[in-house]
Amino acid sequence: MTKKTQVGLIFGGNSSEYEVSITSAGNIYKTIDKDKFDVHPIWITNAGYMTSEEDSFKVLEDPSYMVEKPSKAANLSNIAALADRPELDVLFPIVHGNLGEDGVLQGLFRLIDKPFVGVDVLAASVTMDKEFSKILAQRVGVPVAKWVTIKRYEYDDAQNPKHDYQWVSQQLGTNNLFVKPSNQGSSVGITHVVDDSNYADALAEAFKYDDKVLVEEGIVGTEVETAVLGNDQPIVSGVGQIINAANSWYDYDNKYSNASTTTLQIPAQIPDKVAQKVRDNALKIYRVTECSGMARIDSMLREDGEVIFNELNTLPGFTNISMYPKLFEEAGISYSDLITKLIDLAMERYAHKKTLLHKHD
Repeated sequence: MTKKTQVGLIFGGNSSEYEVSITSAGNIYKTIDKDKFDVHPIWITNAGYMTSEEDSFKVLEDPSYMVEKPSKAANLSNIAALADRPELDVLFPIVHGNLGEDGVLQGLFRLIDKPFVGVDVLAASVTMDKEFSKILAQRVGVPVAKWVTIKRYEYDDAQNPKHDYQWVSQQLGTNNLFVKPSNQGSSVGITHVVDDSNYADALAEAFKYDDKVLVEEGIVGTEVETAVLGNDQPIVSGVGQIINAANSWYDYDNKYSNASTTTLQIPAQIPDKVAQKVRDNALKIYRVTECSGMARIDSMLREDGEVIFNELNTLPGFTNISMYPKLFEEAGISYSDLITKLIDLAMERYAHKKTLLHKHD
C-alpha cells in the first residue's frame, strides 16, 4: 500500500484573524483526501504557544476550547520543535495575519528544511505590505488607487499636514477615503472616512496595528476577486463579485460572520473583456511579487470599466464562505482536489530548491 503523505496543519497564532484561522483549518481537515494524507493538526494559541496534537484536534472540534498556559516560552522558539518531527513530510500553514503570512513562519520552515504550502519568504513579506504590493503592481503597469503613506514618526508629529483631512483629501482628489494599516489582512483596522468627523479616530485605529498607515482614495465601483494557483506556470480562476448591502463595505464581519450582509456572485456579472483584464492583471501581479502556491487578488472596477488593483492575499481564507476555494470550484477543481494540488505544488517547489547551488560548484 502506498504510504500516505504526513501533513502538519498549522493554525491559530497571535493574530487578529485567529478565529478565521481555526475555521479554515477545520474545513481543510474535514475535506482533505484522507486516502492520500494523514493530518497532524498543530494549534498555536492566541498567546503564542504550540499545543499538543491531542489539544489541536479538540480545538478543531470546538473553537472555544482553551488550554492551560504551558511552561514553554510564548514565541516561535517552541514552534522550531517541528524540526524534531521527522514524520511530517510537508507543512500546511493556515495562520492568517502577522507572524503567519508575512514571511516569519516561511523563514522558519526554510531553516528547519521542511516543504510548506503557499508562497515563499520574499513573496510573503512584500505582499503583506500593502504599499509594497501597490508599488510592484505599478511596476508592471497595473493601475492602483492613489494613496498617501503616513509613518509612525509623522503621526507622532502633531504639526504634520497628514493629520489634516482636508490636506490629504486634496492630495488624493476625493473626500471618499479608506484609512488602513499597511501590514494587516482581512480589513482589520480599516475605516471608511468621508469627512473630517472620524479621520483622527481612523488614524488612531489603524496605528494600533502597524507603524505605517495608508490613506487611499475610495474607488466607486464594483469589487471583484480572482484566484491564482501554481508555481512557474500558474492558472487563474474566473472572477467573483462582492455585492455589499447598501451603505456597507466588505469589512471583517462581512467576510467571515454568519450574519454577513455581503453576497458573493460567481461568476461576476461583468463584460467578458473586463473579466479578462482582471485575470490578466492578477497574473502580472502574481508574477511580479514572485508568488507561488496560491494567492487571491482583489480589484475594483470603476464605472468606466478601468480595473484598479486593491490588494493581494497570499493566504486566503478557507472557510465555507471564502472566495478562493469557491472560485476554483466554479473552475472545476473541488475543495479536496485544490488542497491536494497545493500540497503537490509545495513538494514540487521544495524539490526544485534542492537543485539550486548555494556555493561554488
